[in-house]
Amino acid sequence: MGERNTAELLVQCLENEGVEYVFGLPGEENLHVLEAIRQSSIQFITTRHEQGAAFMADIYGRLTGKAGVCLSTLGPGATNLMTGVADANLDGAPLVAITGQVGTDRMHIESHQYLDLVTMFAPVTKWNAQIVRPSNTTEVVRKAFKLAQSEKPGATHIDLPENIAAMSATGTSLKRDDREKTYASFRSIEAAAEAISEAKNPLILAGNGVIRAGASQALTEFVTQMNIPAANTFMGKGAIPYTHPLALWTMGIQQRDYINCALEQTDLAIAVGYDLVEYSPKKWNPDGNIPIIHIGATPAEINSSYIPHAEVIGDISDSLQEILKRAERQGKPTPKIAEIRTQIRQGYEQYAYDEGFPIKPQKLLYDLRQVMAPEDIVISDVGAHKMWMARNYHSVNPNTCIISNGFAAMGISIPGALAAKLVNSDKKVVAVTGDGGFMMNSQELETALRLGTPFVTLILNDSGYGLIEWKQINQFGKPAFIDFGNPDFVKYADSMELKGYRVETSVDLIPTLKTALAEDVPTVIDCPVDYAENLGLSQKAGELSCKI
Repeated sequence: MGERNTAELLVQCLENEGVEYVFGLPGEENLHVLEAIRQSSIQFITTRHEQGAAFMADIYGRLTGKAGVCLSTLGPGATNLMTGVADANLDGAPLVAITGQVGTDRMHIESHQYLDLVTMFAPVTKWNAQIVRPSNTTEVVRKAFKLAQSEKPGATHIDLPENIAAMSATGTSLKRDDREKTYASFRSIEAAAEAISEAKNPLILAGNGVIRAGASQALTEFVTQMNIPAANTFMGKGAIPYTHPLALWTMGIQQRDYINCALEQTDLAIAVGYDLVEYSPKKWNPDGNIPIIHIGATPAEINSSYIPHAEVIGDISDSLQEILKRAERQGKPTPKIAEIRTQIRQGYEQYAYDEGFPIKPQKLLYDLRQVMAPEDIVISDVGAHKMWMARNYHSVNPNTCIISNGFAAMGISIPGALAAKLVNSDKKVVAVTGDGGFMMNSQELETALRLGTPFVTLILNDSGYGLIEWKQINQFGKPAFIDFGNPDFVKYADSMELKGYRVETSVDLIPTLKTALAEDVPTVIDCPVDYAENLGLSQKAGELSCKI
C-alpha cells in the first residue's frame, strides 16, 4: 500500500466502520479530509449549514442505530455543529462529529478562528479527543464509534489539526468488535416478577430504550400476557402499537393529562427502556411514593424520585421474557386504570369531523394519521405543535414518529426528514414544523432537492412562537415578544423549484397531503393553525378528574 496521510487513514477507518454518508460543509482546515472522502466509497452530503448537517447525522443515527457522521471546519463551523451534537447526545442517538482545526504549531498563540474544540465539545459528548499523532488515528476513530454506539448511545467528537491531517500515516483500521448481549441476574428478575405478581394496578412506562434495543415485539407480548396497560414517552412512540387495547398512548405532556390519572392510580411503575431525560420522574413521582421496577440495558440514573425496588439490567427482550415466565399475572383482569383508555380515545376522535378554520391541531394531526401508513415516518420540530404531536399523533411501529425531547431543539425537522428519506426511500416522510422552526433550517430544502429526497414539510402557521405564548399566558396572563412576520411560503417554495401548497379550508388538508406526498420533489404545505386550543388543553387538563 502506498504512502498516505492521516486524513486518508481516518477516512479508511470510517469506511471500516460502515459509514455511508458524511454530512457537512467544506472548509480550509478540512480540505485533506474532503479529498480523502472524494476518493472513497463514502458519499459526502454538502449541507447549507453545519447545524443541519449535525441534525441529519443525529436522525440518521437514531433511525439506523449506526453512528451518523458530520464534518465541519474549525471555529464558527464547529460552533454551528454543537446544537445538533448536543441533541444527539441527550436523545441517545449515535453520532460522530469531526472538526478541522488549526495546526498544532499555532495553538499556543492567539490564532485566526482558533478555539479549544476539545474543551468546548466536552459537555455535549460522551467522549472526544484531538488527533495529535498520525499513528493514533485508528484507535481514536474506533473508540469514537464504539462509545457513540454503546448503550446509552450518544455523540463523540474527533478534532483533526490541519498539519496532522497532511502528515504521512501508517497503520490500518481496527477490527470492529461485536457487541455481545448481556443478561440480567436471576435475582433481579425474580424480584421484579414477585413485585409484578403482587401489584394490583401496575402500569408500564415505555421509553426510547425499548426501540433502541429492538424490544418492541417483546414488550407488546409482555403487555398482552401480563394484562398490564402501558404508556410511552414522546420518544417511545411505537414501543407498543397505539392500537393495542392496553396502550395508554403518550405520557410527558407538560399540562396535567390522562396519564397523570393513571399514575395516581398505580401501585407499581414498571419502567422499560425509560430514560429520565425523556420525562422527569419529578413530574410523575414527586414524593417518591410509587414503587418502581427498572428494566433496561443500563442501570437507573440517580434521582430522588426514581429509586427502583429492583433493577433488571441486561437485554430488554430477554428480561421481559424471563419475568413473563415467573410473574403470576396471566389471567388476571385488566387493571382499573386501563379504563382511562376510553377517555383518551374519545378525546382523540371528537375532532375527526371538525370543520373549523384555521384548523385545530387535534384535527390536523388526526387527518395526518389517516394519510400516513403505519410504516411511514414523521419528524416533529419543536414548538406548540410538538405537544400536540405527542398527545395526538400515534404510532403502530417504532421509529415512525421522531421527536427531539431530551434537548428539544428547534430546526430539527427539515434536516431530520432529509436523513429519514435518505435511509428510507420507500417510505413517505413528513416534517411537521411551526413557522418559527421552519425558518431556522428551511435552507436544507435545497439540499433535499439536490439529493433527490422528496418529503413533505407541513408548516403549522400561527405567525408567532406559539408555545412561548402558551406558557406566558398561563404564567403571566399576557404574551410578550412572540409575534413575527413570514414570507409567502408557497412563493418561497416555488423560488427554490419545490412545490408549494396552501390549505384554505379544513377539508383541503387530506387531499393536499395526498397530492404533496405523491410529488417527486420536496413540497411545502402552509397550513394555518388555531392555537387557541392550547389554552383549552391547559384548562381541560387542569380540571381533569381521575375518578374512574
